[in-house]
Amino acid sequence: MPDARILKGQTLSFRDDPFRVAPAESIVHESHGAVRIEDGRIAAVGPADRILAEAGDIAVEDHGRSLIMAGFVDCHVHYPQTPIIASYGAQLLDWLNTYTFPAEARFADPAVCRAVAETFLDEILRNGITSAAVYGTVHPQSVDGFFEAAAARGLRMAAGKVCMDRHAPDELTDDATRAYDESKALIERWHGRDRSGYILTPRFAPTSTADQLAALGALWREFPDVLMQTHLSENRDEIAWVKRLFPQARDYLGVYEAFGLIGPGAIFGHGIWLEERERALLRERGAALAHCPTSNLFIGSGLFDMAGLRAGAAPVCVGLGTDVGGGSSFSMFATMKAAYEIAQLGGYSLHPIAAYWLATVGSARTMRLDDRIGNLAPGYEADLVVIDLTSRPVIEQRMRTVEDIGEALFVQLILADDRAIAATYSGGRKVHERAV
Repeated sequence: MPDARILKGQTLSFRDDPFRVAPAESIVHESHGAVRIEDGRIAAVGPADRILAEAGDIAVEDHGRSLIMAGFVDCHVHYPQTPIIASYGAQLLDWLNTYTFPAEARFADPAVCRAVAETFLDEILRNGITSAAVYGTVHPQSVDGFFEAAAARGLRMAAGKVCMDRHAPDELTDDATRAYDESKALIERWHGRDRSGYILTPRFAPTSTADQLAALGALWREFPDVLMQTHLSENRDEIAWVKRLFPQARDYLGVYEAFGLIGPGAIFGHGIWLEERERALLRERGAALAHCPTSNLFIGSGLFDMAGLRAGAAPVCVGLGTDVGGGSSFSMFATMKAAYEIAQLGGYSLHPIAAYWLATVGSARTMRLDDRIGNLAPGYEADLVVIDLTSRPVIEQRMRTVEDIGEALFVQLILADDRAIAATYSGGRKVHERAV
């Protein structure tokens, strides 16, 4: 008998995109469901009576009325900024100079890299996040330390060394040759090892020269199965700066386009102030946006156009990112709540089922992993979260009046915090359990 177990509880799976079909039609919800896990993968999902009848002598973990679903996926986060979360009073460019760069300079020390990675991973698992697209620092050891800590937990993670060769402190800059060589060495050391994947990571256009962006574009052509992440149109002052630095570019996205840094597997953080050509180019090239709502509010960047970007026959691929430490919370509940509130300000009601889809399938899709993670379905890796739907007295009271799973999900989105995460599983192994 393979390494197997059954998790029993309510289950939630996605069978379609809730932006494309009616949200209620996009899910499969079993109020008395079960998941069978074998050798780190989901073997079966369905009604508990059927799963148990077919199981034979397999250990059962009964989670009662809690909800079992795919673990959350964070498609944009800066693990080195964990120590500066909740820092006061700056917008984007001031944030970088006041908080980010001094914090990242400490990552020249490998011990700092590993210690912060440990704290970061413990925190995201406590919040039910099982995979993430992660920014390191300019130091290769920041990636080594992160992947070492992730591998020790058996996590599927993607990360990359930040590349910057201008407009940053000297101790945080490389050059085009170093960016290429160090990134290539990290790809060869980590990409595809255990559950690790590499992401080429130019921080954003203003901190890279044309030579460095060209070198990274060439490296992506050499290793097309890795991802690429950077920032795009987060702040109006940033956009004006990009236009001064790259006057030949048609727009901000045009800078990345010119150097071959747009396509499937490219994840652009933010994308708030996009021009129409940029929206069309994202759709045409199959690139993705990471919506980082708590960060957009906390740093005062602007309001993401969820309705416009996800509408139509060919919507832009969008996932959710906590963007810690500009983002103000590791919680995907808080992130979904902020996404809902931003959409409301734009006159659009983001359905709770669509919000959870963004936090799972949508984010996995930005990372080209939606055939492996982000859903509760046979064949998928068993990265799961168990959500206690009555984790606090006010939630328990409110849940007595909900009429369907969509309303139950919305209650959690608005009111839940890390106390609602009863357990987190990675590759079928329990990596977090709420203290009782």
